[in-house]
Order: sequence, then structure tokens, then C-alpha cells
Amino acid sequence: MAIYCGVDFHARQQTITYCETSNGEIKHHHLDHQQDDVRAFYAQFNGEVIVAFEASGYSQWFEDLLADLGHQAWVGNAREISRRKRSRQKNDRRDADLIFDLLIKNEFPRIFRLSKESREILSLLRYRHRLVKIRTMVRNSLHAIALTGGLSLKAKLLTKAGRERFNQLSLSPAHDLQRREWLELVNQLNQRVTCVEQELERRAQGDQRVALLRTHPGIGPLTSLALVHTLEPVSRFSSSRKVTAYAGMEPVERSSAERVRWGGISKAGSPLIRFLLIEAAHATIKQEAHLRCFYYRLVERRGSPQSTGRSRAQTAHQSLYPLA
Repeated sequence: MAIYCGVDFHARQQTITYCETSNGEIKHHHLDHQQDDVRAFYAQFNGEVIVAFEASGYSQWFEDLLADLGHQAWVGNAREISRRKRSRQKNDRRDADLIFDLLIKNEFPRIFRLSKESREILSLLRYRHRLVKIRTMVRNSLHAIALTGGLSLKAKLLTKAGRERFNQLSLSPAHDLQRREWLELVNQLNQRVTCVEQELERRAQGDQRVALLRTHPGIGPLTSLALVHTLEPVSRFSSSRKVTAYAGMEPVERSSAERVRWGGISKAGSPLIRFLLIEAAHATIKQEAHLRCFYYRLVERRGSPQSTGRSRAQTAHQSLYPLA
């Protein structure tokens, strides 16, 4: 006996349309996540249970609950589900009915879901990325305070010698308080970033896929881990062009009649993987002479994002992503 459930899932509640194939009776139910026992409702079903719902950023606990109960969780493409609506009226009951109808007709637009291990590692990578962004803002604030006092040390400001000169700088009481607080915060952020990097290094050890990717110039443990756990399993892509499109690195075409025009990249998919790949590219042109020549030929033909000096991504690479 198979049980099919179409769920209109929200952060605080869900509306369910479900059916047992033994008698064909369609039933409806509503659950409040804070007041009702969600586990008990789904635990009452035995045998094969398929629960389908739209992709949501708050559904991870629900997917884990279904997995613990041995049920199948099918996550659908929200845009494709919305496109198949037949009525202009919209409410939770109709949305649950639509998902259930698509499930029964074998038309549910199911999307691929990463494994639990991949989600964990990508979560750590995003956490580190946020810490680095906060640390960059703190460093910029310290540079601003130093310039206010007439001290310009650029990248040497937070070295041991630079800190000594910075601490000896005569500042107003307000700026002196900020200097002490920002320096303490940047020390804490350095420790947290180091701890996350050590954990990522530990998880990368023994993974042959990561080791193989690290043989490429400019690819370190961060980029290789992000690639492996974003694209795994690679067999689901039929060609390298599909991989490029999935990462949002393919150019956008704007063509009409005989006029063919290619624009910038689509920026679809994960922003983190694109950031790390661009950082890896900047690291590569420093190591490989032939790739550096190719890069500057492209810059000459396409133009540089900054007319003078190095780009901000190049400047920040060594300080922000030494492992990438």
C-alpha cells in the first residue's frame, strides 16, 4: 500500500492532501508546527510513503524528520509547479491539491537534493565566507581609523609591527574606544576562521576527488570541497556545458535574426562556487605564465573591471582566502 501526500509547506504550518491507494479516499489535514505533533502525524503511515512539497529554505528539519521515519521526501521546482496552476485563486488547500495531483499523475517536477554530508560541508563553507566578510568590514574600519590619525600602512596595519604603531597613535576618546574594540573583534574572527578552516581541512583529507582537483593550479581545499559537494554526483550532468550552466558561468545570449550578441555570465546557481572559482582564477594567473598571457589578452579585448591597479578581488585574495 502506497500513500501519497501533497504538502503546501510554510515555515510555521503546512496543509496536506493525501490518499491511500487501498481505498482511494482523498483526505485533507492542517498542521501547525509549534502546536501540533508533526512527527506523530506522519508516523501513523506504514509502507511506502511519498511526501511531495515545493522547495523551501526552511524545510531541512522536515526532510530530516521524513528520512528518520523512512518516508520519501520529494522536493519540487516551485516555478514549474506554479506554472501548472489552472486557477487564478490561490490558497493553501488549492496549492496542496495541485502538488498532490501532479504527484498522482507522475508529473511532479522533482529536483535533485544534495546528500546530508554535502549540505554540512557547504554550510561550513558559507559560514566561513560570512565570517570573512565580517572580518573585512572590521579591517576596513580599522584602516579608516588609522587614516583619521594620519597613519597609512595598508596591508601591514595588522602585522605585529603595524599594530604597535597603530596602538601608539594618539586618537580621540571615541576613536580610541573603537580601535580597542575592533582589534579585539578581528582577533576573535581570526580564531573562528582558523577553526572552520581546520575543520574543512580535516573533512578534505582522504577524499580522492578533492585530492584530484587540488592538482589543478589555483585550486585549494576550499574550492575543491565546494566543487565536489556542489556538483556531486557529476554523472547527473550530460556534458561540461551543463556543469558550466549549473554553476552560472555560461554567457547569456541576446540574439535576434542575424545579430548574435553574448553578454555576461548568467549568475545562476550558487554564488559561493562562482566566488571561489573566480578567486582560483586570479590565483592561477600568478602561477601559470601561459594562462596569465591568455588572461591579459582577454582583458585587452574585453576591458578590465578597473582601469587602474588590480581588481578588488585580486587585492583581497591573499588576505581573505589564503587556502583557496
